[in-house]
Amino acid sequence: MRVLVVGGGGREHALTWRLKHSASVTELHAAPGSAAIARLAACHDVAADDVPAQLKLAQRLAVELVVIGPEAPLVAGLANQLRAAGIATVGPDSAAAELEGSKAFAKEIMNSAGVPTAEHATFSEEAPALAYLEQGAGPIVIKADGLAAGKGVTVAQNRTEASAAVAECFEGRFGQAGARVVIEECLLGTELSFIALCDETGIVPMASSQDHKRLGEGDLGPNTGGMGAFSPSPLCNSALTERILAEVMEPTLAELKRRGLTFRGFLYAGLMVDGDQIKVLEFNVRCGDPETQVLMARCEGDLGLWLLATARGELGLLKDSFAAGPTWSNGAAVGVTLASRGYPASSEKGVVIEGVDSLDGEGVVVFHAGTKAGCSGWETNGGRVLTVCATGESMSEAAEAAYAAVDQIRFDGMQFRRDIARKG
Repeated sequence: MRVLVVGGGGREHALTWRLKHSASVTELHAAPGSAAIARLAACHDVAADDVPAQLKLAQRLAVELVVIGPEAPLVAGLANQLRAAGIATVGPDSAAAELEGSKAFAKEIMNSAGVPTAEHATFSEEAPALAYLEQGAGPIVIKADGLAAGKGVTVAQNRTEASAAVAECFEGRFGQAGARVVIEECLLGTELSFIALCDETGIVPMASSQDHKRLGEGDLGPNTGGMGAFSPSPLCNSALTERILAEVMEPTLAELKRRGLTFRGFLYAGLMVDGDQIKVLEFNVRCGDPETQVLMARCEGDLGLWLLATARGELGLLKDSFAAGPTWSNGAAVGVTLASRGYPASSEKGVVIEGVDSLDGEGVVVFHAGTKAGCSGWETNGGRVLTVCATGESMSEAAEAAYAAVDQIRFDGMQFRRDIARKG
């Protein structure tokens, strides 16, 4: 089949890389793609969130499946337009995409569905939000309601920091995304990423994973879009998987269905696990980044078949036929993200990167997020630049291989963490 992947970041590079190895995929396109993705697929210079242009491209290419990578085009309604044109699409319509597009809406869905989450309150004005903060002390979480590229969350250690974060939102740091603010209790425990393919006929979990959101080692520093990930998670045994399906995924999808919303795509639950307690931190309506990179490094078999079944609303039928979802390699995968100087507040572009192309080989793959092809080779072109992934028979072996590869890459101002998958 002919497939179009929408997006051009590290997540889309990983999805395209895996689809290139899918027997069912005969022709592969990406829009806008990137110089790195162009090695795997035909790239088209169309912005991911340009809905009319993406629809026109998909029709011109006569693709049989569209896989939407980023959240912005989903919230903008790209899946709506593609489905209306009869094109099978992985990704929810815009109404269901508000699970990620609005944290307040996500909380409303969780409350209605009885899904466990942090205590919270939503505010559209600064004064009542600040008054709410006066009710307690200690750590508290401030979230811009809308899409903020993974940077709209502040874990404030005290009310002074919390007040400053609230003020930043209402003063426009995140644009319209900060017009409303969700304030919630700070949950303790270990974060777990639970991602599943979902449609009206079934739920097929992906392999488990964990990411590292803070910039610095030991989970210090500001939140980022993600500084690395690993799979599988030692937390997520079969018993916990069944609980997450029963207490989080199934009730959420049932509540969306009750409201007349059909969900076809990746549903990502960011969870906090503390002993036998699980609570939802957030929902995403697409695959995670950098979780996708380590998941695709472990994924085996024909992922294209599972994505097509999801897009057609036939996931349950395929699951019954195969009695399982996509298959995963034994062992583990570790991905280390390399960021440019100044990230997450800013980024440097045009800095020459050395040592990348010599690394791809047995057990190691480098996924490009913020790069471009320059006169002297690869150059930085964003905040998160690369994710270096390695697989191994054990987590420690995969981590050693990943960091051995990282040590061969150089660019001025390179930031990364040395404790991905190594925290005690």
